[in-house]
Amino acid sequence: MSLLDSCRDVLSGWRPAEAEQEALRLAYLDHLAVRPDGWARDCPGAHLTASALITAPETGQVLLVLHRKVGRWLQVGGHIEPGDQTLPAAALREAAEESGLTGIMIDPVPLRLSRHRVDFCGPGGSDHLDVQFLATVPGRPDPVISPESTDVRWFDPDQVPTDDRSVTDLVGAALLR
Repeated sequence: MSLLDSCRDVLSGWRPAEAEQEALRLAYLDHLAVRPDGWARDCPGAHLTASALITAPETGQVLLVLHRKVGRWLQVGGHIEPGDQTLPAAALREAAEESGLTGIMIDPVPLRLSRHRVDFCGPGGSDHLDVQFLATVPGRPDPVISPESTDVRWFDPDQVPTDDRSVTDLVGAALLR
């Protein structure tokens, strides 16, 4: 299966309950229909990305990273790479790279979608069409700060920084799932 097929399959098979999420899902599929390279970081204007909210079910906490370039607490994630086998595999790779954790398990069904502009991605910036997954780890292992972050830590859901609505919405969706 190609990455394009995986992206299409994941998005086609998911039916979000919220109208806003359904509109994003359809827009992502339209993007991939027009741009078969729409998952690749060098696709001009917009491309899919894969992220994961890492949770520790035993403690009920979520892991966030303080993104070096953005300056906000975010879930782990980033660009899909040509070597990734599937869209969920890209989210798993990003989760491991940005957290330093092992034993991460990804739920292959998206949790949410988030479209946001990233001015420092490519010439003139790009829209990230983020597919957000839920990830779990056993216990509550100590994470490692990656070169993309200035900090990484576990948060109780009610202590998650509220400066980014997409993150608080993501945490809320994880609690419901």
